[in-house]
Amino acid sequence: MEKIHDHDIAYLHKKIGKVVDNLRSYNSMLVAFSGGVDSSTLAALAYQALGNKAIAVTANSPILPERELKSAKNTIQSIGIKHIVLPYDILHEPGFTQNPKDRCYFCKSFLYNKLSVLAGELGLEAVADGTNTSELNEHRPGYKAIREKAIVTPFIDMGITKHDIRQMAHMLGLSVWDKPQQTCLLTRFPYGRMITLDGLKRVEMAEDYLYYMGIREYRVRDGGDTARIEIMSEDMDIIKRNKECIVEYFEKLGYKDFVLQ
Repeated sequence: MEKIHDHDIAYLHKKIGKVVDNLRSYNSMLVAFSGGVDSSTLAALAYQALGNKAIAVTANSPILPERELKSAKNTIQSIGIKHIVLPYDILHEPGFTQNPKDRCYFCKSFLYNKLSVLAGELGLEAVADGTNTSELNEHRPGYKAIREKAIVTPFIDMGITKHDIRQMAHMLGLSVWDKPQQTCLLTRFPYGRMITLDGLKRVEMAEDYLYYMGIREYRVRDGGDTARIEIMSEDMDIIKRNKECIVEYFEKLGYKDFVLQ
């Protein structure tokens, strides 16, 4: 994203003010915090609006890569808001490992049930999620669960887009303002494939390998014996230069072949 132009600054200040005013209408709030740009921006604005009456919570489950949890912890330190890491073995939720087509709906339902209970225990009035208006045009079965659980969505309420959020994050000095969009490890498996802890860890290790090679945007789709690697075209040279090493490492993980997509 290019530098914020002077004529955009007043617009962004207005947008930020609208969100902060919205958040101040609550006495206290739990912010669902994944560490991405949306939840980071929401956490920063909630802290600005409510101070210590806002708490960010990260559900540490097997579908969250360890590197993302580490990144979330680093980001939260720069924001200053209180942070709770909540251990959550989602694999034990009924039907979750069967990986149905509406898995995102069930995943969000399970998660927000747990966060709502925690909010009640902490005496917090609301649970907030960083979903924005740009995502309403996409297939988002998880949003249905958000609505059903009465989760607060300030960015949707205030008409905030993904582009707005990135610019707001940039203005707020958040290092994740240009972070590529991340999805949970569950999305690496085709619907109906049984989800196991070993399978999730294998994909996580495969993606870690690409990450530490310097590839910024990546997905490793698990096809059983085949790993389908999705990267940006500008990173193709990294893959080509290190193909033998990648093949050797992926074979150790149990993949017999990998395909670039």
